[in-house]
Amino acid sequence: MSSSLLPFFQPKGVVVIGASTSPEKLGYGVARNLIQSGYRGAIHFVSQKSGELFDRPLYTNLTDVPDPVDLAILIVPTQVTPQTIEDCGKRGIKAAIIVSAGFREVGADGASLEQQCANIARKHGVRLLGPNCIGKLDTHLPLDTTFLQPPMPAQGGIGFISHSGAFAAAIVDWARGQGFGFSQIVSLGNQADVNETDVLPEVANDPHTKVIVLYMESVSDGAKFVQAASEVTKHKPVIALKVGRFEAGQKAAASHTGALAGSEAAFDAAFIKAGILRADTAEQMLDWARALENCPLPRGRGMAILTNAGGPGVIAADSLETNGLLLSQLAESTLKNLSANLPPSASVHNPVDMLASASPETYAACLKILLEDENVDGVMVILPPPPMFKTEEVAKKLIDVIGKFDKPVVIALMGSTLVEEARQVFQLTNVPTYPFPERAASALGALARQAEILNRRPQTAGHIVHRPLSTVEEYGIQTIPIKLARDENEAVMLATELGFPVVMKIASPDILHKSDIGGVILNVKSAEEARSAYALLIQRAQKAVPHARIEGVHVQRQIPDGQEVIIGAVRDPLFGPLMMFGSGGIEVEGLKDVAFALAPLNQAGAREMIRNTWAGRKLKGFRSINPVDEESVIDVLVKLSYLAFEHPEVEEIEINPLRVLEKGAVAVDVRVKLRA
Repeated sequence: MSSSLLPFFQPKGVVVIGASTSPEKLGYGVARNLIQSGYRGAIHFVSQKSGELFDRPLYTNLTDVPDPVDLAILIVPTQVTPQTIEDCGKRGIKAAIIVSAGFREVGADGASLEQQCANIARKHGVRLLGPNCIGKLDTHLPLDTTFLQPPMPAQGGIGFISHSGAFAAAIVDWARGQGFGFSQIVSLGNQADVNETDVLPEVANDPHTKVIVLYMESVSDGAKFVQAASEVTKHKPVIALKVGRFEAGQKAAASHTGALAGSEAAFDAAFIKAGILRADTAEQMLDWARALENCPLPRGRGMAILTNAGGPGVIAADSLETNGLLLSQLAESTLKNLSANLPPSASVHNPVDMLASASPETYAACLKILLEDENVDGVMVILPPPPMFKTEEVAKKLIDVIGKFDKPVVIALMGSTLVEEARQVFQLTNVPTYPFPERAASALGALARQAEILNRRPQTAGHIVHRPLSTVEEYGIQTIPIKLARDENEAVMLATELGFPVVMKIASPDILHKSDIGGVILNVKSAEEARSAYALLIQRAQKAVPHARIEGVHVQRQIPDGQEVIIGAVRDPLFGPLMMFGSGGIEVEGLKDVAFALAPLNQAGAREMIRNTWAGRKLKGFRSINPVDEESVIDVLVKLSYLAFEHPEVEEIEINPLRVLEKGAVAVDVRVKLRA
């Protein structure tokens, strides 16, 4: 663990500056929680008035506080916070949690005060958590520096890092009713100093933390975050709930890539590269966390469903497919064994419907048979209240089986009062339960994706060399010569020189999407046609965009037919160059058949990217569409990603279209926008 953050995670002594004897004050709540948490280090209180609080003296001056003390919790008026940090620095305290609000979140004056706090802290080597946060909590140390209403959360294996203190407080209270706990909770607040990238590796280093969940509103440094998270996810799963998906007023872009690449595409790409699972809702985030905390990972995506009712089984089957999972094809021996244990009218094919008469013993026997099947990677057990048996008795029999196999089993425990005791039985043995099959299927899907993340080859940047950019051909990307004709005679000469047939395109910096105005003419076969095409292109451009600057007409040799795709990169302000691949030519913005990934890419990353689009999947051919050279597309994607990564002066670069042939690929049109 980094020594600079050690006092936040393993303090030798804690001082509450702004402690209060009034139960309605935050200074009282923090002091109370610190005492009640059972923290075994030194605890000190500083207040404006002397006296006692929880049988401990109230000091009026920080210099009077005895050693050891290396963590301060500041609950003081906003205007005196800078001086209080100064006092901490002089006292030798190296970490401070600023609970107080009224800083950057309230406007310019608050932002100025927050910056003053950060400057003073930096001068004295004091690390700051906050301001405007609820603090930090560790259920195993134990340590509670928050002002949340007691009791402290139950011990568990979920580490929770949150940009929002209020959201963290609500989740803690909700979790109590759901029967699961946390290992650590870190509220980041305004992040004047310590941010999500700083604390992520520290929480991951905690042996009690089995899975980490992140509530994120943004990221402090995209590249550093991806790098840190990539290391963490090699050992522990990370789930992120990134809010603020829909941003109004996105900046205008000079290319299709820029137009389609919003900040959320960059976050999606960053999470994929870092091996982070992205949740859509808070409920989903915690559903996944409970499964990842307690279940082994599946070897594949084939799942079995065990139910005592047909309807929920159908819901479960649909939900598995929605989450990218498959219904396992059960082995013949499995079908025979199930038939031997079930009545003739039961369904032994997946989903396995045992009928309403299924006893606790039948549930257990059938689950064992399914888990023994090599084709089954995991099981969802659907358990509504059985008509003739107690649900908790079924739960006990199932638990006896679940612990004997290294395969995930999740329970869709459907009902309320009649299943409450069963829920408690499962809870005591850490078997995750969900109220409906849809949520259970979502959890299984997260387990399968996490297994694939761990099996995926890492994407490495390799040795990066920054060098001046001349052309894409420097990176081995094949282009076709393009010549500028300034009049009809020059168009004829260039077309003849290049060799017919040729393609002719209007040349204007003010007309980005030439096809939209009829600014491209294909299959020009003779000098006469070239002369006519030049005049027609100029006429169309002047009519469509009267004030456009027209430089002339570009002439290119026409290449054979093939499939057209788009490959581009746009520099995201948080994460750097963001690669795009998708349907090319005039289809790109209409179809929005695109995938994004952070640069640089290796071949595996490029292959995964193209497989996520229809444009990529049809490269191998589809019905009347002839197959083309997929490997050449992967090669261009990798090369262009390195070009974008190695040249920070490139704001956007786009090949549209890349014409993919039976053998090879050619960049037909390349557009580059440099940073101002």
